[in-house]
Amino acid sequence: MKLFRGAKGKLVRKLGINIFDTDRYDKVLERRPTPPGQHGSTGRRPKHSEYGKQLLEKQKLKFAHGITERQFRNIFIKASKMKGAPGVNLMQSLERRLDSVIFRSGFANSRPQARQMVNHGHFLLNDKKANIPSMTIKDGDKVTVHKRACSSKLVQECAQATESRLKMPWLDIDSGNQTIVFVRTPKREEIPILIKEQLIVELYSR
Repeated sequence: MKLFRGAKGKLVRKLGINIFDTDRYDKVLERRPTPPGQHGSTGRRPKHSEYGKQLLEKQKLKFAHGITERQFRNIFIKASKMKGAPGVNLMQSLERRLDSVIFRSGFANSRPQARQMVNHGHFLLNDKKANIPSMTIKDGDKVTVHKRACSSKLVQECAQATESRLKMPWLDIDSGNQTIVFVRTPKREEIPILIKEQLIVELYSR
């Protein structure tokens, strides 16, 4: 299945929640809280079956991270084999992706932008080339802005904006030296995504 390429404003209105962790889409929901389409003006949202609720939670998380159905399933399978609650392992595994770490640090304004910057070789992982957004970051790993990207206007603007971003306790960010250290695995309550991950576990347990 291909990545979602549609209008994100319509998507957050359809889901009824800002899954992209940026203020822009909070404003979209404030202005137009109803679902998109000709029947959206009624303000009513469809009632979902138990399966529908489970599917909706999966879609929220999948769209939030901008990954395909196959990628999402593979991450879940690996998470379910790890010690601990599968749902929490899933959330933590997604936060360990390189693109998520860069987005959470504030060096990118969105996950799509973080993926693009990684693809263009703007970052190093432990001083080595890192151009795969799905790379898994381990405790103690250091992500650094590549020297050739330091002069990039986009990178500079994002680095300056890190001070105003919500701090993630599992990341040690040095905007001056443009480095990110993944200190530890985030706790579930620290991950700012309003998802009922247990419903996703139930969906894949069918």
